[in-house]
Amino acid sequence: MLAALVLLAAGATVLKLHPIPPQHLPYKRLDLDRPIGIATGFQLSALRYDPLLCRGVLDISALQARPIDSRRTGEFCGFLNAVELQRSTIAYSAPVRVTCPMAAALYLWEREVVSPSAERHFGSPVVRIDHLGTYSCRRIGNGPTSLPSQHATANAIDVAGFRLADGRRITLTGGWDGKPAEQAFLRDLRDGACGLFKGVLSPDYNAAHHDHFHLDMGPFGVCR
Repeated sequence: MLAALVLLAAGATVLKLHPIPPQHLPYKRLDLDRPIGIATGFQLSALRYDPLLCRGVLDISALQARPIDSRRTGEFCGFLNAVELQRSTIAYSAPVRVTCPMAAALYLWEREVVSPSAERHFGSPVVRIDHLGTYSCRRIGNGPTSLPSQHATANAIDVAGFRLADGRRITLTGGWDGKPAEQAFLRDLRDGACGLFKGVLSPDYNAAHHDHFHLDMGPFGVCR
């Protein structure tokens, strides 16, 4: 009994002197300006159920986003708890209007996955992300009886390529089976996305995704 008390006291002292960073504690609020931790994915998922929490997380970060008025645009389509990115760590080829949790995940992916991977493989930073769209009122695969796509509520983005500061452009179409550095870079991005987004689909998934990453914050966990 005495030995157990001594161990508990020692453990408490260690934690006091060396507290666990909040990104490793699932009950802590997400801080977008901290590195990715073992609890970051869980903290991101919590934003899906609490719009006020999500907006608060964005507001105290370096990410700048403008709220989009909630509105219904179709039978299962519309915008709810959505924002338009105004300023992030990397520019985009077109406006990005996504749900608040998607904006948070994208911000972390840009800074913690895309940027360091580009420097590692190419020695040049990514200055622009090319995307094919976010919102689209449709069902999965455009099937008449399929479930609504996450794009129907702006809860997804399709990323097609990356422009480097030195002028090079890395695309999913040419790079997935392209040069070794391109292959490694794109697979790093896919694997890193799987720890942040709920749904991640790459060219490995099917032919429909041969030219882009599909990233979403929907209810189903998939990493392909």
